[in-house]
Amino acid sequence: MNTEYCRWINSEKVDAQTKLELAAIKDDEIAIKERFERPMQFGTAGLRSIMSAGISRMNVYTVAHTTRGLAELIMKSDAVNRGVAIAYDSRKNSELFARTAARVLAAYNIKVYFFDSLRPTPELSFAVLEYDCIAGINITASHNPKEYNGYKVYWENGAQLPPEHAETVSEAIAKTDIFEDVRYADFDTAVKDRIINIIGKETDEKFIKAVLGCRICPEMTERHGNDLNLIYTPLHGAGYRLVPEGLKRAGLANLKTVESQMTPDGSFPTVDSPNPENKECFELAITLAHDLNSDCELIIGTDPDGDRLGVVIKDDKNNYLVLNGNQIGALLIDYIIKGKVLHNNMPENACAIKSIVSGNLFDAICEKANVHHQNVLTGFKYIGEKIEEFEKSKSHTFIFGYEESQGYLSGGYVRDKDAVAASLLITEAASFYKSQGKTLYCVLQELYSEHGYYKEAVLNNIVSGIDPMSAMTDIMRSLRDCGLSVIGGVDVVAIRDYKSGIRKDLRTGQSQPTGLPESDMLYYELADRSNLIIRPSGTEPKIKVYILTSAATERECDLLIEKYKNAFNQIISKR
Repeated sequence: MNTEYCRWINSEKVDAQTKLELAAIKDDEIAIKERFERPMQFGTAGLRSIMSAGISRMNVYTVAHTTRGLAELIMKSDAVNRGVAIAYDSRKNSELFARTAARVLAAYNIKVYFFDSLRPTPELSFAVLEYDCIAGINITASHNPKEYNGYKVYWENGAQLPPEHAETVSEAIAKTDIFEDVRYADFDTAVKDRIINIIGKETDEKFIKAVLGCRICPEMTERHGNDLNLIYTPLHGAGYRLVPEGLKRAGLANLKTVESQMTPDGSFPTVDSPNPENKECFELAITLAHDLNSDCELIIGTDPDGDRLGVVIKDDKNNYLVLNGNQIGALLIDYIIKGKVLHNNMPENACAIKSIVSGNLFDAICEKANVHHQNVLTGFKYIGEKIEEFEKSKSHTFIFGYEESQGYLSGGYVRDKDAVAASLLITEAASFYKSQGKTLYCVLQELYSEHGYYKEAVLNNIVSGIDPMSAMTDIMRSLRDCGLSVIGGVDVVAIRDYKSGIRKDLRTGQSQPTGLPESDMLYYELADRSNLIIRPSGTEPKIKVYILTSAATERECDLLIEKYKNAFNQIISKR
């Protein structure tokens, strides 16, 4: 029998409910192995796993143990008095895990700023900066299914933890015992002693003001907001209060909400998975739009922790179309550029940023407008780091950043994606174009007409087994070893290996630095101008393949995507 399993079920420090859960699997060797073979790996994305008992799962003990590791990093930084901001989303156990983290920090005399109820992720980033905290903790599994929860850590710059600090926390976790080396303070006593400080409405107000301050053409919603018919859903998550508040303050008078999805609920009873990338999440909103018998031009939705934005618009046949993250990003950067030019306030050193796996229409728009643009590694922390770098060096002025997974940011008040601000920005864009007699769909087609058609796809290859992380490492190693030179019958002209930091031109044999930090990612440049990127997910047991295409028509892009999907499915199946 697994030693760690036996220790848990016999320990006086494990609660009775957890012991009952463990007793129920005592004859299931596979379940015990999955839960106790090895612990979760703490990284820059923190932790994310199914909620259940065991060292590889999210529970109060793994949360406390991780917080003990973070406490060591903070104490080494001599920053206990600067404090840690803590927020949480609507998921089951999120508040419990947040209170557990606060209790552990308080036991080590580390000041805590604790939100009085659930809040969107961007407000956590904002609080870190607003209160000059050394760190922040957000309990959320973002858009994952209801069985999951997560633990994200932010550093003093408001962005997620950098690799060197994540390594320090990971080492501290490995050196300490999950039961014997973790201390807890009483929550209420710590509040009374002002070690834990409850924050709420005052922070909300400052955050909303910062969001409203990032509008491009505020007069658009102030003058024309009454003309735009809009529906919003928070998908039972943390955006339920601040998104409607921000929209109403901006002048959106005709805002309707999906009432059955407005109540925070970690079981997400009306959706299979609370991911605004999926059309299924918007079925109730689209039904409401039809029931209202009004010309609803725009539907928006935010994920459970309020950092990702989904958008639904009407096409030229009056059907509702769910936009992907790249289409939203293209519409937003195009609107930002047009709005700033209109107001004659485009900085000479303006810079827009996207993740390297995001679509290339963004690049084409920026180049046409002579706006500098940069690619960064996947993870919004890298965009956050660039914002901080620009503020210090004055080399560029940040105007917009996005990831294809529907994360957007248009201001420097936070260092993470912000669906509250993105909601305002897309509605402002819709109002702007409506005043010109255009819809967002019309504008999107104009962008394709001007720059060519761009289309993308993402393949999620699930990696199963007891140790999926090791399996993903093996797959990536195998891909490097085989050195793909042809994919789908098309020549690979260059390979960027971000683990080695080298781009190799297969036509000339020449090599040069990629210019980006180390990451376990392979980027294939193909002769037909398509780009294929493969990387292991940082939060889930998946190998992700990104297919970026461009052609004269959507049909041509679809054919390219289908070809490369088939090619990569064959490649991965052989690893």
